[in-house]
Amino acid sequence: MTADATGTDSTGTALVPTGIEPQLAALARRHQAANNLGMQLINLLGGRAESLVERLPKGVRDRLEDATGRALENALQAAQASRGVVPDQRGWFNTALTTAMGAAGGAGGLPTALAELPVTVTVLLRTIQGVAAEHGFDPADPEIQKACLAVFASAGPLARDEGVDMGFLSARITLSGATVHGIVARVAPRLATVLGQKLAAQTVPLLGAAAGAATNYAFTSYYQEMAHVAFGLRRIAQDSGTSYPAVVGAFDEAVKKIG
Repeated sequence: MTADATGTDSTGTALVPTGIEPQLAALARRHQAANNLGMQLINLLGGRAESLVERLPKGVRDRLEDATGRALENALQAAQASRGVVPDQRGWFNTALTTAMGAAGGAGGLPTALAELPVTVTVLLRTIQGVAAEHGFDPADPEIQKACLAVFASAGPLARDEGVDMGFLSARITLSGATVHGIVARVAPRLATVLGQKLAAQTVPLLGAAAGAATNYAFTSYYQEMAHVAFGLRRIAQDSGTSYPAVVGAFDEAVKKIG
């Protein structure tokens, strides 16, 4: 691919190569599909997602952010270690696996949901690593490991605050020079919020198994789509010799066109 339109315009805005519009449009559609999952899930569970967290015991809410940070760091190690033993799976298999796990976790209420949560986070991270590999990146590369963690900064399908879905693309998380622990510290608060909503959904009386299956289905589908967006944009930037921020800016415009 040639970068015949690279450079800046008269205002200093970075330009991107011509001919990448179809790729950007395809990624924008993935982004839209991921967001649609969230609205479908909220409608299924009923009411606003934020109100779900009120169902959790205060002690669980207070410890959720720290627990999420530990889960992310442990999941990174476990997911990376598993790559030498278990090959990457197709997206449908990952979704089916976590859906079954969510049903099992929700069936027993809060205790089993809490036990299932770190396992689900590990599978989600492993799934994101698989998407990175699919786009030609090495999940063992420290920068790609941090990029995999940063995908979680897009929060999740239950998060609806404005701009949250583009959070992982913004300058708020700068991977260059950051440590894995630093990325985890930035991602954990955002992820803890939506994981709390997931936990609360799984504690709904009589509906815990169904809610657990539904939330895990949505989470896995969502993060797979967002991982394809993140690493698809990285691949476009590398193949075209264009800066990643410039490609992200063009992608943002593509999202607005279909919004």
